[in-house]
Amino acid sequence: MTTPARAARNCWHAAINPLHATIYFSPDLGKEFAALGVTERPAVNLASRSAAMGAVGPGTVTATFYNYRHDFVARHLAAVWDTITPEQALDARLRAADSTLRRLLGEEAVASPDLAEAADLALRAAEGCTRHARPLYAAHADLPVPEEPHLRLWHATTLLREHRGDGHLAALLLAGLDPLEALVSHTATGRGMTPKWIKAIRGWEQSDLDAAADRLRERGILDAEGELTEEGRAVRERLEADTDRLDAAPYEHLGAEGLARLA
Repeated sequence: MTTPARAARNCWHAAINPLHATIYFSPDLGKEFAALGVTERPAVNLASRSAAMGAVGPGTVTATFYNYRHDFVARHLAAVWDTITPEQALDARLRAADSTLRRLLGEEAVASPDLAEAADLALRAAEGCTRHARPLYAAHADLPVPEEPHLRLWHATTLLREHRGDGHLAALLLAGLDPLEALVSHTATGRGMTPKWIKAIRGWEQSDLDAAADRLRERGILDAEGELTEEGRAVRERLEADTDRLDAAPYEHLGAEGLARLA
């Protein structure tokens, strides 16, 4: 690729994903959904991210989110679409993005030419994304682009996040890592979620994590202490390289100069 894979990955981790993900951890999102009658945090998380696909059932969400326990998804998503519509969920999410970014960035930054330029660059990168075999990206790509620059930027980072995420799931399948093996091996890198967080927001039990760790030890990916072996590190490195390759198109489309400017 003409744009170095490392530069694209660094931009994604340092700039794109943090801005996108901030909204899902913002108290503003919970407040917006609570005003509509959805108060459980897992339900807010599941509905706000899946709403672009419509009023889909738990099977679709489990498939596209990959590393959530299915009965956890089914339990928390069951009544959501009886309470609100996907359109209401999307509107609530955008309102939360608006208030969160204004608070975190400040009104001066929100109104700045630099932020407008960043939005244009991120949207230009998103022009290089593809829909096939990328359900979450494709669903979000059908949403209208907001008018205000800070919301345009958030929309663009969401497109880029879901595009990479969908490709990452394909890479996980190629690596032979099931949902929990993916989580546990990522935790072992020192960059993934803690077991406590996995159980709280993904719905898994400690016995599930222990069984996944046992499977990874049998494959030589984890050692007896739960650390990555040499083979385990190689598996994770190949996984990231495959993800980079599957996600190269938007950054190739943007070009090295645009990527450097966006980062």
